Amino acid sequence: MYTGLYSEVWRISRELSHSKEHQILSQEISLYGYFTPYNKSLAMLSSFRKQDKKDEESATSGNPYKNLEKASVLQEARTFNESTVNPKKCTQILTKIAYMLNQGEQMGQTEATETFFAMTKLFQSKDMMLRRMIYLLIKDMSSVANDVIIVTSSLTKDMTGKEDSHRGPAIRALCKITDPSMMQSVERYMKQAIVDKLPSVSSAALTSSSHMMRQGPDVIKRWVNEVQEAVNNDNIMVQYHALGLLYQIRRSDKHAIRKLILKFSKAGLKSPYAYCFL
Repeated sequence: MYTGLYSEVWRISRELSHSKEHQILSQEISLYGYFTPYNKSLAMLSSFRKQDKKDEESATSGNPYKNLEKASVLQEARTFNESTVNPKKCTQILTKIAYMLNQGEQMGQTEATETFFAMTKLFQSKDMMLRRMIYLLIKDMSSVANDVIIVTSSLTKDMTGKEDSHRGPAIRALCKITDPSMMQSVERYMKQAIVDKLPSVSSAALTSSSHMMRQGPDVIKRWVNEVQEAVNNDNIMVQYHALGLLYQIRRSDKHAIRKLILKFSKAGLKSPYAYCFL
């Protein structure tokens, strides 16, 4: 970057240093503690080189996951099988796996299944960050690993538990692994979550139900009463998500859609997002 400037500064400094007048002037200035032209040019060159070195270091550093190898990361994942869970270490390993998957790294079915089963043992830890990473990896690996429904009971326990920060993410993870044959088994929990007092839980249930409409629309249509109740929620996001799901349930009935538009146009909606959707 500074190669041309280096040579120019060096040439000028050499000319100055060879000039008799400048040599005398430099000696006089140096008596007062100032740089001579020659030494000043060396200082400039040194500063440029230091800047170049800093630029090179900043270009190569900053991403600790850049050079990950799948084999070594999967080897680290065996830590999940230890009797005592180290939340910090396990969170870092899960982060590495999530990074690789999101960078397009392909995992074989056997590798994914073994890692998934080992990961389920981390539910014994109560660490919040670790639990959130588990939910994320369940969603990412659900399409590759076999028998992912093994975590259904753990997720159901979390979505109905007392830890509010776990409930919404647990609902999203559960709906990600739910297939048409499991729809009826989670129906009761989902109907309760849709009308939950906590907005984050209600929104999670409504958005997840929208995704599950593709798998079991007939089951979701039975939740229409709970969805209508959620449309009257004071929270703007809950109202928006509920209106979107209600439209999906009734979109095949033009008369019902017309009534829906007229009803909420007159009654009014608190959510600006719901108004835009309407």
